[in-house]
Amino acid sequence: MNLTELIDRYCAAWNAAEPAERARLLAEVLSAEGSYTDPMVHAANPAALLAHIAAVREKRPGAQVLRVGEVQAHHHVARFAWEATQAGTVLRRGIDIVTLDAQGAKLTSIIGFFD
Repeated sequence: MNLTELIDRYCAAWNAAEPAERARLLAEVLSAEGSYTDPMVHAANPAALLAHIAAVREKRPGAQVLRVGEVQAHHHVARFAWEATQAGTVLRRGIDIVTLDAQGAKLTSIIGFFD
């Protein structure tokens, strides 16, 4: 899978309604040691990120996270802009900066910034 597909699959994990599907998608793209940090939370591992996603989805049922624009990358680091939407309304915009493993196959960290 190329980098854009990897990022889109990561976004799909946020959008999956079923916990098992979320876990499956996240396992495909996030390393076992992968972490997630944004202004609201630091999730030190995939299980903590799954719990965070579940809490966000409970608060905003039906919300979607979508990549907007191109993914930019160099030296095993990438960034992409995203929007969180619900029923056609933009709830939040931001940018994520991710690091990749040595093979470029999985994310090792995700750092999110909100606009």
